[in-house]
Amino acid sequence: MNPEKLKALQQNVRIGGKGTPRRKKKVVHKTSSSDDKKLQNHLKKMGMNVIPGIEEVNMFQEDGNVLHFTNPKVSALIPANTFSVSGSAETKSLAELLPNVLSQLDTQSLADLKKLFAPAAGKGGMPEVAEEGEDVPELTGDFESAAAAEAETETA
Repeated sequence: MNPEKLKALQQNVRIGGKGTPRRKKKVVHKTSSSDDKKLQNHLKKMGMNVIPGIEEVNMFQEDGNVLHFTNPKVSALIPANTFSVSGSAETKSLAELLPNVLSQLDTQSLADLKKLFAPAAGKGGMPEVAEEGEDVPELTGDFESAAAAEAETETA
């Protein structure tokens, strides 16, 4: 067969059965929304209820990173102690989220956090305070006599 004719035949492929019109292009449907709907239906069948009003979810990992969800969909089945968190997640280091997540840390995580920042404190995290008298020069002369001499030069 001629390769040009073969290419032309491949482009004009019937999508349906006998008697259906030929289409110029195949329409591909997005499945991500249908997957989300299927997941939500299965969660409802299990009896999980959506918990509204949750702004963020942080999952702390052993390596010091945090799995951070912003505006997630959270479902829960309290008697079975089962929770479902869905949404877009980002992996961030603990240092990036530090001021906001201190209230969420347990005692073990706080100890790990202290170990993490201990080397930084030893390298010069806090500047050393100088002794009180080191940088102050000695007082030479009298301010009152200098002020009187200056006043005399101005009046003259």
